Amino acid sequence: MKAAVIVFPGSNCDRDLAVAFERAGMDVTMVWHKDTSLPEGLDIVGVPGGFSFGDYLRCGAIAANSPICRSLINHTERGGYALGVCNGFQILTETGILPGALRRNGGLKYICRTVGLKVENNETAFTCAYDKEQVIDVPIAHHDGNYFVDDAKLAQLQGEGRIAFTYMDNPNGSVADIAGVISKNRRVLGMMPHPERAADADHGGTDGVAMFRSLMEQLATA
Repeated sequence: MKAAVIVFPGSNCDRDLAVAFERAGMDVTMVWHKDTSLPEGLDIVGVPGGFSFGDYLRCGAIAANSPICRSLINHTERGGYALGVCNGFQILTETGILPGALRRNGGLKYICRTVGLKVENNETAFTCAYDKEQVIDVPIAHHDGNYFVDDAKLAQLQGEGRIAFTYMDNPNGSVADIAGVISKNRRVLGMMPHPERAADADHGGTDGVAMFRSLMEQLATA
């Protein structure tokens, strides 16, 4: 299986995400934001966390206009898989690949701690190794993780089963406690918590391992 991780100026979780993919058995290529095309034959694209372009304007707004993002959009429109974590989730919303927006945390403070997440939908390639309503512990590290959609879009996401994870104890004010959402075709996941930081016991937890194992198994049979 082949994965690519996009690197922007200010990315600081790109290697973490690449290592998580590699440990699941994937062959990983790092792709610079100024590249105009993704490698051929990719199974999944990772958009990592960090502070792309220093979070100027809005988090992810400048990165979303990088040359590589046109190729990322094309990849997802063709039905390709993608995973955006933290700043990567912000970029996916800024490109329009996923709905909604990530706003300043409700308490107006940067938050860095491990939180409990409830698995709301375990019928995706990203979540099928978990049980529905299973609670997992995953770190967060963000200042703008307050997910927002209007009432109509929220009802649509809920009705279509597109909320992947919710917070057990909402740390940032996200509407309906949303921590991660998936695309209509279930092939793109954006989430603020960092599963790649919960993939090594030496780093404090392994509840993220199942996500990458799940992805590997599902992509191998796709």
